[in-house]
Amino acid sequence: MTSLAYLSATEALAAFRARILSPIELTEALIAQSERGEPDINALTYRFFDQARDAARQAEACYMSRSGTPRPLEGLCVAVKDAGHVAGQPTSGGSLLWDDSPQPMTSPINQRVLDAGGIVHARTATPEFSCASITWSRKWGVTRNPWNSAMTPGGSSGGAGAALASGQTPLATGSDIGGSIRIPASCCGVVGYKPPRGRNPVDAPFNLDHYCHTGPMARTVADTLLFQNCLSGPHPDDATTLPRHVITQPNPDLRGMRIALSPDLGFFPVTSEIRTAFHATAQVFADLGAHVEEVALPWGPEVIDAALTHLRMIFGTSIAPSQQADWAQMTDYAAAFARAGLEVTPRDYLRALTIEGQTAQSLGSIFKDFDLLLAPTTATPALEATFDPAHDPLVIGGVEVDPMIGWVLTAPFNMLSTHPVLSVPMGLSQSAVPMGLQIVARPFADDSVFRAGLAYEAARGPWFNPGSDLCPF
Repeated sequence: MTSLAYLSATEALAAFRARILSPIELTEALIAQSERGEPDINALTYRFFDQARDAARQAEACYMSRSGTPRPLEGLCVAVKDAGHVAGQPTSGGSLLWDDSPQPMTSPINQRVLDAGGIVHARTATPEFSCASITWSRKWGVTRNPWNSAMTPGGSSGGAGAALASGQTPLATGSDIGGSIRIPASCCGVVGYKPPRGRNPVDAPFNLDHYCHTGPMARTVADTLLFQNCLSGPHPDDATTLPRHVITQPNPDLRGMRIALSPDLGFFPVTSEIRTAFHATAQVFADLGAHVEEVALPWGPEVIDAALTHLRMIFGTSIAPSQQADWAQMTDYAAAFARAGLEVTPRDYLRALTIEGQTAQSLGSIFKDFDLLLAPTTATPALEATFDPAHDPLVIGGVEVDPMIGWVLTAPFNMLSTHPVLSVPMGLSQSAVPMGLQIVARPFADDSVFRAGLAYEAARGPWFNPGSDLCPF
């Protein structure tokens, strides 16, 4: 049962088409795995297992029919982040303040899942309002990392990362406004993709915030590519969406590719454990024939200061309650984030935009000579599961950092939002949680990150191997 639950999406779809596996069998295996893992991991909020069984029976009929044409994800379970909406299902946003009655509309990204034949069997946990890099809330409690339950799965798509790592779903949706796809991908040893801005639709009004993205999470690069191709393209509810771009299965030959390395993006304090894993992983790309060279980025702490200013002003202000009594219902980290947003001035925001422009120019100079940039996803392995960014200080290498995003190297690429970024596993830490690598490409060069990701994955071999040490269950 465990092995079936860890079947990749591409393998499952091939087995469906060959009629050697039924969507019903796989759905039942995933449900059984969820019942085994919950509530200890606490990756899921709402469950729709009976509806999933009904949808799996319909998918089986489609595969058995000679005249049926299965859709790209036909019969495959997809765990959807409990932030966007699915019509007829509640959405909590991890908050006691949200009305979690059934929603009348489906978010554009989730409609893409349904239109592709995906089965929404469960919703995944988030921190309150998705505003933290850890995942716990007063609404749902603490979500834990399947590799080490004392540690966080990351955030804000932490439930998605934990559900994938524990075999409760082959695919999951995420959203990423400061690293919320890539952080849990790194902490949970899965793959997460932040596409270029406009590639995938986003709910209004955050479709107008260039930091905000929606994207796929999976256990393999191939599955992530498959899922991304189902999510992209223009949507009538999002005027910022781009024409559809289909990522083909690229040639994984990396010979001739020029890859820049930055273990710290110029200024992050990074643990020796992360640095060692990073350089070992970079050597894999060199062994595959790429030219690999460390570069010096002229970035400093002002980049994170600018990102925090942006996030606080738009995101923080958006969650600030209008009723005074509602503040008491919020987690301390969400309330602190909201209050910080209300204090940002127009001059602060203008300064942040100025720094953003300078940051973009310096990265553009790097990409004149290189095809890709590699950097760690996090500066330290996963934090403790109960870490509270409102109260707990965070020190890395003797340097105190911002407890919200100071331990992750992700937010600069939300700022520079047209750059696609793929996070892939790069090893296990001493605390038995995975560490991740970011693969960054030129603006809108989706194919380049997947070319590198597929080549690296093929060289490294399978990460999830049920029954071995390289699998949390």
